[in-house]
Amino acid sequence: MDSTPAEEILHDFPSHVRVYKDGRVVRFKGTDTVPPSTNPDTGVQSKDVIIDPETGLSARLYIPNNPLHNKLPILVYFHGGGFCTETAFTLTYHNYLNSLVAEASVVVVSVDYRRAPEHPLPIAYDDSWAAVKWVASHSSAGGGEVWLKEYADFDRVFFAGDSAGGNIAHNMGIRVGSCELDGVKFVGMVLIHPFFGGKSPIGSEGSNSEMIIGKEVADKLWLFVYPSSSGSDDPLFNPVVDPKFSSLVCDKVLVCVAEKDFFKDRGWYYKEELGKSGWGGVVETMEAAGEGHVFHLFNPTCDNAMAMLKRVACFLNEDNA
Repeated sequence: MDSTPAEEILHDFPSHVRVYKDGRVVRFKGTDTVPPSTNPDTGVQSKDVIIDPETGLSARLYIPNNPLHNKLPILVYFHGGGFCTETAFTLTYHNYLNSLVAEASVVVVSVDYRRAPEHPLPIAYDDSWAAVKWVASHSSAGGGEVWLKEYADFDRVFFAGDSAGGNIAHNMGIRVGSCELDGVKFVGMVLIHPFFGGKSPIGSEGSNSEMIIGKEVADKLWLFVYPSSSGSDDPLFNPVVDPKFSSLVCDKVLVCVAEKDFFKDRGWYYKEELGKSGWGGVVETMEAAGEGHVFHLFNPTCDNAMAMLKRVACFLNEDNA
């Protein structure tokens, strides 16, 4: 039996999203939102804030148990999900950031940017930049969020994200280099399995069948979430071709990769090219043996996930030499 026009599929990414001809969007993950809370095990507190009522841009804030009177590093976090699934309020990210805040004793602002395909890129970038500027506004009398005023150290600001969120974190770092943020010191970035690409295959992308398929899907997904993009060598997707690549103003970058992730070679390539670009900071890489893409979200108590959690926590608290 032939399907009706309403049932015809226009775009299909089985691990993420499906779009029908009648405009329906079905997401296959990242729909299980949970409210903010005080975690009974760690004491980490969270609450939700509206950043821009006109667009609906919002965020979930986290502070550790008993933050005392010491000012804490600020981590602006961008969730993953291929720019089209997940939110800052899903159980996966709520649990992960609870654990990270407890381990690292930092203030986290988890950004809930608008998602494709209803809001194609560059909207997520613009939302994320608006959130970064909102955070920075609290370094003076401009911002009104008590947790940021009371607990945040604006001389220790970090960006982080996984997958698409890692892509966003990098691009926010590039924007800081072009548009300085008054009153804050942007110290570093943590890019976890970042969603980067490029027209020409690198490493095992040109020889390993799984990596070849992974690259094809990633390239297709990129054009789905950003239809007006120039393609796989768009600097927003392939950062090493960006003339502004070396303009990062942070001191250090940690790139986390996983052995079985089809973005692994892109993470290593980013690390190597950033080190050769003339940028004056320190870039490090941590690879998880035997693991796949964003494994730490699905298996947060495994040895590799716990090791990565501790490494990220140390990175956020190291002296900013």
